[in-house]
Amino acid sequence: MAAVLEIRNLHVSVDGNPILKGVDLTVGQGETHALMGPNGSGKSTLAYTLMGHPSYEVTDGQITFDGIDLLELEADERSRLGLFLAFQYPVAISGVTLANCLRHAVNSRRKANNPDDRGMPIPEFRRMLKEKMDFLQMNHDFAGRYLNEGFSGGEKKRAEILQMAALEPKIAVLDETDSGLDIDALRIVSEGVNKLSGPTLGVLVITHYQRILNYIKPSHVHIMLNGQIVEEGGPDLALHLEEHGYDWLRERESGVVAA
Repeated sequence: MAAVLEIRNLHVSVDGNPILKGVDLTVGQGETHALMGPNGSGKSTLAYTLMGHPSYEVTDGQITFDGIDLLELEADERSRLGLFLAFQYPVAISGVTLANCLRHAVNSRRKANNPDDRGMPIPEFRRMLKEKMDFLQMNHDFAGRYLNEGFSGGEKKRAEILQMAALEPKIAVLDETDSGLDIDALRIVSEGVNKLSGPTLGVLVITHYQRILNYIKPSHVHIMLNGQIVEEGGPDLALHLEEHGYDWLRERESGVVAA
C-alpha cells in the first residue's frame, strides 16, 4: 500500500508569531506536487515543520505519515519512516566526507529497524554508492570530498539528491532546490530527481518560480499566501502564475476585484 503524507488544519508559530494558518495538503507515494508562493508565505516553514525542527511550534492541526502521527516523533524518527528533506541552504561540515556521512545515515536507519544489525559492510556500501552515483551520472571522486565544503550551489544540491538516492525515502520534500542554480545546474539536478521519481517516491517541490517545473513535471500545484494554501490545480496553474504573478491572488484574497 502506498504511503501518504497528510497535513490537516496545520497552524505553526515561530517565536510566538503565527506563520502557518490552517494548511491542508496530501501527498502520496508516486505523486509529484509543487508548492509555490512568494517570499514569506510560509513554504519553508512547512518544510521544516514536517521534519520536526524544534523552532517551529505546532499550535493546532495534525500531520500523519503512513497513518502515524508525525508530531509525536523526533526528526530522525521521521526520516526512518521514509520522509526526506532537501535543504534550501545545505550546511558544510568540514572533516566529514560525503561518503562517510551517507554510510552512517544508512547504518543508523538499518540499526533502528533491527537493533542487531551491525551495519552495511564497507565493500557493499561502496558498491551501492557507486551504483547510485553512476545512476545520477556523478563523478566517484565527489564522495571523497568534505560534505558541502567548497561546493558550488549546483554541487550542494546534487549532494542532496545523492543522499535522497541512498536513503530511498517514500516522500521527499525539496525546499527551493532551484535556489541559486544556473540553468545548467538546474537541469542536472532536476534530471537526478526525475530518475529517482516513480511509484515508490512521492515528491513535494517547494519553489518560487515555474522554471524548475519545466523539468520536474508536477501533477498537482498548490499556491500558498500568508500561511494558507489559497489555490490548487494542475500544471496549467503554474504557467498561469508565471505569466500573471501573485497579484491576482493577493487581490482576490483581500476582496479586491481586479479591473
